[in-house]
Amino acid sequence: MITIGQLAKYAGVSIKTIRVYHGKELLSEPDRDASGYRRYGANAVIDLIKIRTLAEAGVPLARIRDLRSATDEEFQQALHEIDDELTARIRGLQATRGRLRQLAAGQLAPLPTEVGTHMEHLARWGFTPRWVDLQRDLWILVFATHPDRAITLFHDQAETLVDPALRQLFLDYDHAHDLDADDPRIDDLARRIAEAHRERYGPDELPGLDAAFEIPALIQGTVNASSPAWQRLDTLIRAQLDA
Repeated sequence: MITIGQLAKYAGVSIKTIRVYHGKELLSEPDRDASGYRRYGANAVIDLIKIRTLAEAGVPLARIRDLRSATDEEFQQALHEIDDELTARIRGLQATRGRLRQLAAGQLAPLPTEVGTHMEHLARWGFTPRWVDLQRDLWILVFATHPDRAITLFHDQAETLVDPALRQLFLDYDHAHDLDADDPRIDDLARRIAEAHRERYGPDELPGLDAAFEIPALIQGTVNASSPAWQRLDTLIRAQLDA
């Protein structure tokens, strides 16, 4: 027979925890002996270790109390269910740890791997860092607002940029950022982009730059606001496609 202090030390819990378990009827509280102390036997040690193990696995105390009256078969079934739940939690924690490590390394990417690879291609093809950052931000928003269609839309753009002639149009769009809004090169670029859209999508489907990728008008407005030249270019392209 051992005291509550010895029980707590042996089972690896505090005396306060044992008293909480007594209060919640998880662990039977023995009567006091002639000396006024409560003495615990081997069964109390086994029960306390069971309770501690289940509690550390995240099992609510109310469920642990219910398991006290379960049959051996019911108890084993409950353990299997708890094990499955714990396995799922471990996988989730491992995924979270992976993201934390990516965050610590400055590599947290809320986009599919193929989109990240595409961003690397943009830099190698000669797009400015401003354009690459803009595309990354826009695709994050597209995947967040249109998760069911985002990857299809991404593949459409990626396939477009594989064509050297079409890729050059995007490069020219990128480099037009710093042009004066009245520069005649903007008119020529708008005409070439509109023609390329007609050729790619046909006369019955003529999406503008933002509609082609399902980017909300607010986002396109933000893009235009960063450059008067881009704003005029977008206006000219829309006008020519509508015509």
